[in-house]
Amino acid sequence: MTQDQTPQVPTPPMGRPQLRQWELTVTAVADAPVNMRRVTFTAPDIAEFTYRPGQAIVMMLPTADGEFGRRDYTIRSLDTEKGLLDVDFFMHGDANNLTPGPAFARDAKIGDKINVRGPRGGASFREDADWHLITGDECCLPAIFHILETMPAKAQMHVLIEVDNTDSEIALNDIREGLTATQITWLHRGDIKAGPSDFMAQAVAGYHLPHGRGHAILIGETSNVRKQRQNLLSRGLTREQIASEGYWRPGRIGGHDHVED
Repeated sequence: MTQDQTPQVPTPPMGRPQLRQWELTVTAVADAPVNMRRVTFTAPDIAEFTYRPGQAIVMMLPTADGEFGRRDYTIRSLDTEKGLLDVDFFMHGDANNLTPGPAFARDAKIGDKINVRGPRGGASFREDADWHLITGDECCLPAIFHILETMPAKAQMHVLIEVDNTDSEIALNDIREGLTATQITWLHRGDIKAGPSDFMAQAVAGYHLPHGRGHAILIGETSNVRKQRQNLLSRGLTREQIASEGYWRPGRIGGHDHVED
């Protein structure tokens, strides 16, 4: 994508937050675990970019029909000293027919420019909670890992991650050492297809809620997130104790779903 192809991000409809616009320039592209492609960006005003780990940016990415479409991607990291922002793209789908996000990550070259808005989203760590529960699938790994890397080391955290098999697992110490109160449980789908199912909802239903005030971060496929949210609400958590966002759902073209019911 060249500079003259860079689209303007459309103005949000009335009622939506007015997110700041940024013009990002690609500085590096590399593979990252697990089955991710990391694109590193910079911008002249990147020093003014502030966010909470777990938040995303709205990217206008080229589509197969030659147009541009909105896609939300989690911020993987920000190096304020070097002025570099990383975004990891999950490389899913047919290698010869990738969706816009993976296709952009595959083809991105140093010097390419893209307009984005953000940051946005409420799925982030809460300092006032006694314990946290995070759930997600493969596409949520950048958000989950970034939260684990940046939260207080002694925070009580239980993470449920849905993946195909052991090939997608990463040891906790490889993410960050010293997380003495954090436990990751890798849930293997096996023959269950990624997408709407009761798989993660059953795991959440079987999770014993610790004592104290908790906070849940539920991300992943929208209908799965909704089931998990409803289960936790039925067990006594309040709406304010649950941050839930649908990262994707079959047939949806771009964007995140705010799951509030």
